[in-house]
Amino acid sequence: MSANRRSTTHRTLALLALGALTVAPTVALPSTAWARTAPERVLLSPAADPATSQHVTWRTEDLDEGAHLELIPVRGASSTALLPAEPTGRTADRQYYRVTLTDLTPDTEYRYRVVPGEGAAGRWRSFTTADTDAVPFDFLYFGDVQNDISAGAAPVVRAALAAEPDAELAVHAGDLIDHAENDSQWGEWYDAFGPEGTGGINHLATPGNHEYSSNALSGHWKLQFPGAGNGPEEGVDLNETVHHTDYQGVRFIGLNSNYRDADVDDVDAWLRSQTEWLVQVLEDNPNEWTVVTFHHPLFSNSPGRDNEPLRRAWSEVLEEYDVDLVLQGHDHSYSRGNLVENRTEDPDVHTGPVYVVAVTGPKMYEADDVNWTSNGAEARVQVTDTQTFQSVSVDGSTLEYVSTTADGEVVDAFTIDKGGDGKLVTDER
Repeated sequence: MSANRRSTTHRTLALLALGALTVAPTVALPSTAWARTAPERVLLSPAADPATSQHVTWRTEDLDEGAHLELIPVRGASSTALLPAEPTGRTADRQYYRVTLTDLTPDTEYRYRVVPGEGAAGRWRSFTTADTDAVPFDFLYFGDVQNDISAGAAPVVRAALAAEPDAELAVHAGDLIDHAENDSQWGEWYDAFGPEGTGGINHLATPGNHEYSSNALSGHWKLQFPGAGNGPEEGVDLNETVHHTDYQGVRFIGLNSNYRDADVDDVDAWLRSQTEWLVQVLEDNPNEWTVVTFHHPLFSNSPGRDNEPLRRAWSEVLEEYDVDLVLQGHDHSYSRGNLVENRTEDPDVHTGPVYVVAVTGPKMYEADDVNWTSNGAEARVQVTDTQTFQSVSVDGSTLEYVSTTADGEVVDAFTIDKGGDGKLVTDER
């Protein structure tokens, strides 16, 4: 499945409209081999307004005060803007940097590369800013990548990128890796997506329990995923992990469900802080569509599991504001469902939010629907021992969702239609 790719209208920028920048002639891609300090793990993640801003993060072996990013529109400018990088911290004996681009032109393709102060520059990559209008686009959703990434999860990730080459966002529901501080596993995650997969599309991620170790959030997290900077002001890790960003008619919201793993003294207060923030974000939402992601499911697939504090804190809000998709992970099986009260006379159609649990990596658990049915919900689709990626196409008043294996087998599909008779969710298989 692929939505019609929005046609890109390139606008001329007088001085790149990026504020007080140093402007130099366009620099050719270096022909020399990469130096010891060549930039690695280049990653795009969304800032508050992806139409006009963009986070770029990367790392090098050594601290270099001269590190910077070179940026130029693909059309409309003949000079390259040089933007100094901010050193943000070290982990695994590597120095991380971030540049937050602002005052960009909407719906414009940019070329960029990251450059250490000394040594060879990174490769040229490109990204396109979001449109300010609700232009059709595709995004991908991944459950837990986590285990045996190179051999087990990477084929699914690469199949997703091949199936949806025009996807503009990748949403991650936590547990990107297995051990929070294992740098080699983070390296496998980057390798699974490849340089264009991490440096060419935006990655919107929420942490899972495996991004925590000894009640501490991974030291890699904020260095790689700085977030939109608009989350709750108080609460352990919330400023670093909770955020929202608007993309072409969709408000994407990331919550932190790790009430067992974060160093939280009062779980109810910690979740309440997110709930109060969530209500405000939903009340002020100007977009037609809303996607919420967090790691631990409100309705668990795994026998014996129950995340009652999350359900108590968030379920009523998600239903009241009729959130469209709730994308989750953690249970290492696939399921999709809804509250029983949202059934219609047609067994293939329901209303209200759609709750999904998915897994991308090869680690699998058993599944049943006991926690669903015990809490007023139903699992319309439930599949075990199946790795999937999810493609989502948003086009006006229609959202199409398909869950697929690396071999191209469709596991689940549905459509949400907000035209005519109000919002209806229709099973497609």
